Amino acid sequence: MTGITLTAEQIRNAPAPVRQWIEQEVIAALGLAPRTPAATPPQVSHLVACSVEDMAGVLEHIRGVLPAVNVLFELGRPGISFGRPAVMTFRLMDLLHHTRLSDVSEVMTCLEMINQALTEVKKDASVRFCGFDNEGHCLIAPQTQQSIATLWQTMMERQQAARAAPAA
Repeated sequence: MTGITLTAEQIRNAPAPVRQWIEQEVIAALGLAPRTPAATPPQVSHLVACSVEDMAGVLEHIRGVLPAVNVLFELGRPGISFGRPAVMTFRLMDLLHHTRLSDVSEVMTCLEMINQALTEVKKDASVRFCGFDNEGHCLIAPQTQQSIATLWQTMMERQQAARAAPAA
């Protein structure tokens, strides 16, 4: 077995495929990869562009499961948009880190809860809130990301107004 040492600067300056390979190797070595193999790329046409009302309905369904709520609101952060039709991508490792869950399988469980809640809100078993690629990313429709961000902002404004009301 041969080892190699790279500095952080060397890794930052490496071509994107090399950085992705290093990331995958580190994830595998630390045992952070999901236990099940990554899903094949989703049919983007099945990803639903959700409204703020849809997201409020999903929130009502998952309200009692705090980790799923945390994952939902993490997807309100700006992601990377690509493709046609466009999708927003979020690294599962970033979701894991930001939500402080134990491993990626917990993130996946939360995302599946959100997917299930959306099928109940829409009353359509074929709709999908998110999909996954083979490189450890969660994919959602850009309108869905915007709706989650709007829902969060609305909730914060209502909370601030409620705190200001007794003072007035």
